Amino acid sequence: MNLTQSEQAFLTDIRQFLADKLPADIRQRVAARDDSQLKEDIVAWQGILHAQGWGAPAWPAEFGGTGWSKVQQYLFDTECALADAPLQLAFGLKMVGPVIMRFGTPEQQQRFLPRILSGEDWWCQGYSEPGSGSDLASLKTQAVREGDEYVVSGQKVWNTLGQHADWIFCLVRTDSSGKPQRGISFLLIDMRSPGITVRPTRLLDGGHEVNEVWFDEVRVPAENLIGEENHGWTYAKFLLGHERTNIAGIGANQRELQRLKEFARAQRNDGGRLIDDPVFAAKIAQVEIELMALEITNLRVIEADERKQAPGPEASILKIKGTEIMQRLSELQVEALGPAALLSNGESRIAGLQPDPSLQPANTTDFYLNQRKVSIYGGSNEIQRNIIAQMILQI
Repeated sequence: MNLTQSEQAFLTDIRQFLADKLPADIRQRVAARDDSQLKEDIVAWQGILHAQGWGAPAWPAEFGGTGWSKVQQYLFDTECALADAPLQLAFGLKMVGPVIMRFGTPEQQQRFLPRILSGEDWWCQGYSEPGSGSDLASLKTQAVREGDEYVVSGQKVWNTLGQHADWIFCLVRTDSSGKPQRGISFLLIDMRSPGITVRPTRLLDGGHEVNEVWFDEVRVPAENLIGEENHGWTYAKFLLGHERTNIAGIGANQRELQRLKEFARAQRNDGGRLIDDPVFAAKIAQVEIELMALEITNLRVIEADERKQAPGPEASILKIKGTEIMQRLSELQVEALGPAALLSNGESRIAGLQPDPSLQPANTTDFYLNQRKVSIYGGSNEIQRNIIAQMILQI
């Protein structure tokens, strides 16, 4: 990418800001994949960015955002990932925030957007249900209008970080008489409302990242409805377009590629280096080539957006390849470390194992296990391939 002089100056400013303002303890926890203070770190980082005026890189200035171009947003996201900064909470900034800006009332915008921007409100997503994941239109959580309120009953699954959340944006069924997509509405629900129960779902890596959320006759003010009743499917598709593009994760993939190379270059107890093995070096080269191609595709999407062209199948392509590359990088990291990949927070899971401390495994096996999910959320990769076929081949 050939940066203009102003973009190069912008990049220099970002790097200096990260060097000066990203707290060392937060940087260290992110680098070590230590989520023991996940909420505190994300909220603290959001506060630092907000004070700088950088709290919402993708928001227009009229709503308190930076008003940055797509190129500037891309540079910021990439540099933050490479610097081991915490991810900003996407559920508020990149999902429900744009929906409220586009379809919400002025009152909803004034009420919710500033608190997303400052990090005061933590949002989570209520989309998937048992039996309604990729086939989201089959969802069954009901919202019945009673006067100035909706009464919500049902269950959501795969709810990410809902244990920390103040609010949840939910797709609910308000009409069952016609096409499934026509009877869905988009509600904003206070997580402190009576009748909400959050139950943890333990993942393969042992972590508590996702939850089941139960709604037992939860009363929600009708003023928390986004847009029109029964038109929530339109707003959901708008949101998912944002989510799938962001899942490409160029910066995060570049960071993990650097980590992989560090593992491969480390001198082992036998004096050799894995990077000198031509077979393993070829594996690294292949994934790096694929990442370069993904970055070029992402830049093409940015260029098209700058020219006000509507996105086509590229969002699905970015989602598929970005997640596949991340999974491949996690696999190669485990392969590079061998038995040392079983370390978690510096402590051996196998009695008597003493790997080379220079490898700094940083919970690599847990990371590998956790990354199995990325090809599923945001619309599974199989569904994305169907979308590409429909848009390009029109089948």
